[in-house]
Amino acid sequence: MVNESKVLHEITPLGDHDFLYIADRHKKEFTYPIHHHNILELNFVENGAGVRRVVGDSSEVIGDLDLVLITSGELEHVWEQHQCTSEDIYEVTIHFDLNFSDTSIFATNPFRSIKFMLDNARKGLAFPEEAIMKVRPRIIGITNITDGWQASMELLQILHELSECPDAHTLASSAYAKVIVESDSRRVLKVKEYINKNYMDEIRLTTLADLVGMTSTSFSRFFHQHTGKSLSEYIIDIRLGYATRELVDTTTSIKEISFCCGFNNLSNFNRIFRKRKGCSPSEFREIYRKKRIKF
Repeated sequence: MVNESKVLHEITPLGDHDFLYIADRHKKEFTYPIHHHNILELNFVENGAGVRRVVGDSSEVIGDLDLVLITSGELEHVWEQHQCTSEDIYEVTIHFDLNFSDTSIFATNPFRSIKFMLDNARKGLAFPEEAIMKVRPRIIGITNITDGWQASMELLQILHELSECPDAHTLASSAYAKVIVESDSRRVLKVKEYINKNYMDEIRLTTLADLVGMTSTSFSRFFHQHTGKSLSEYIIDIRLGYATRELVDTTTSIKEISFCCGFNNLSNFNRIFRKRKGCSPSEFREIYRKKRIKF
């Protein structure tokens, strides 16, 4: 399998000993190609209604306000003009280098909500308008702070306030973002690990129920309570995540991808893909191909 093109790997202005870089700008259009980078990003957009935001295999048209946190170095993303007609788009991009591993200070109690948010943001995390309006003055204000310590503390305050938002939603699928989602239930985690390893094969409800020592009926109810999805919906999401990654990263035929990702026939794959993604697999591949740049 050969990649026809690559996502731009952005080299950010952060040096080896830098923590924070802030850029704010007024512009008429988005022109930067799809990219990824090794540092964390909080991106704020105002007056950008109609812009299409792509993060991994997520594609959404934004309103007047948009705020997204991305903490994975491998997750490609782009804001593109699409249907936006604004003459004055305002964007604030905050790049920061922060260790939020299980052995860092963010694993301690005072920072636990921030760590939980940063972990979720490995798939990209979008915030609702109410949360954006709450931190908007701080995001605009941080662009005028010249003292590095004060700016760093202000960023932590912004992250803390955002971490208390209950309605933020993740963007890319777990499979596409190559993220293992941990759970407070060891049984759920065990099931998810099994599905991730066997998504290309038929997965039976009875097999998963036996895996965690439950009846099929009890397991179905248990799984839905802990994930918010039925088992069949969850498996489809995982398979689609792997399929979209193959569509983007390889030239493998769509028919082969569908079978390799556990779909029993091509027409079924096309139907489910269009229903979930709003376009056909071939259209999705073409859209991403246009966004990528060649080296």
